Amino acid sequence: MIEIGEFRSRTCGGTTRRSFLRAGAALPFAAQLASEGRVLAAPSNAKAKSVVFVWLWGAPSHLDTFDPKPEAPDAYRGPFANIATRTPGVHFTELLPRTAARSHLFSVVRSHVTHDGAHPGAGTIGFCGYKESQKKPPSFGAIVARHRGSSVLPPYIMLGRGVPRDIQRTVSSHGGGDLLGRAYDPLLVNCKDDSTVEIPSLKLMKGFTPQRLADRRELISQLDGLKRRLPEEQFDEWDLQQQQAYRMLTSTESVNALDLSREKLAAREAYGHTAFGQSLLLARRLVEAEVPYVHVNWSEYVEACTPNTDFGWDTHIYNFDMLPNRHCPIFDRAFSAFLDDLHNRGLLNQTLVVAMGEFGRTPKINKRAARDHWPQCYFSLWAGGGVRAGQVVGASDSKGEHPITRPYDPLAVGTTIAELAGINSVVRNEMNVLSGGEVIHELL
Repeated sequence: MIEIGEFRSRTCGGTTRRSFLRAGAALPFAAQLASEGRVLAAPSNAKAKSVVFVWLWGAPSHLDTFDPKPEAPDAYRGPFANIATRTPGVHFTELLPRTAARSHLFSVVRSHVTHDGAHPGAGTIGFCGYKESQKKPPSFGAIVARHRGSSVLPPYIMLGRGVPRDIQRTVSSHGGGDLLGRAYDPLLVNCKDDSTVEIPSLKLMKGFTPQRLADRRELISQLDGLKRRLPEEQFDEWDLQQQQAYRMLTSTESVNALDLSREKLAAREAYGHTAFGQSLLLARRLVEAEVPYVHVNWSEYVEACTPNTDFGWDTHIYNFDMLPNRHCPIFDRAFSAFLDDLHNRGLLNQTLVVAMGEFGRTPKINKRAARDHWPQCYFSLWAGGGVRAGQVVGASDSKGEHPITRPYDPLAVGTTIAELAGINSVVRNEMNVLSGGEVIHELL
């Protein structure tokens, strides 16, 4: 392991030490450095130049957000009133007024189903489209990254405190899996509520500054030190690793894209001073830098109330307290600001935004006055990147228990993402990915 560079950078909270790079053979980033290093370019048939996948880990209640049932019995409908959206005839709950006012910018799918009722299993399906097995399929992000290649920044970046997990284990198949390998695992980036950015796998070596990194001979000397620590079988690929590492280390573009201190205070405030809000702001910067796939995690852990976690959407208790007082206000502010930002900058048409969780929550309120897991029906939001906005796709029954139209599983989500990113059925077949998947044609 070798650590390279250390410097100070401005943030809204003052001057702080900022992480930049630690190259190591055992890290996903080092595997990316050994990848093909193709020049980043969106295929000509790609409607989405970048994909932003917003993962609402823990599973939001569909009845209390985007699929309300005001005519359902008291035991189902919940306490929140309905409000009209900008789309005629479409209603959300009162917890999402800003998002409702922007319904013309996105579409809602209300007929999702999945094949597992537990978080890690459903999370795995949500990331790659398939159930957990000994053979790990590649994630949607890895597939897009493999097809698009990389330039200075990695083609697949995951924002959040870590790979989504419950207390016991992480989601499987979040990276390249057995087919594509660790070269296409995401670069993990943690964005905090004060706009500071950390890269857990990349750390600095004391004494290095950006000015010293400009000395190519000194940098290569440090990288050669790492080379001497690598197993002999990895020597052949080290030259490419040197080139890729040097390129990122000395790139103003890569440093700037990850530096939220360059954003005006008004922009940071518009998204809200929360980890989720600032992560979406960073996602916009990465879209501007043309990163092909940005995955934004609401939280690392699913649990909403377990001590020492970061408050996911798993509201087995306090559902009707957490949603109006914390979760929905944070989401409503950040997501609406994100849509506005992309739209006002002319980026929405070329950026596909998908927001969803791993399943829904029980339509019937439980004995603790909350809602449990419900894989039989849930929602997703789709914006930009070739999506027909301002519509509702699919419908659930009068109690929100089951789809009454064609159900769509996570494999359909991944297939639709791939299609819009320019990975059509011929290319998917050549890559041997997303076999059996169908496109949600109503969105296109």
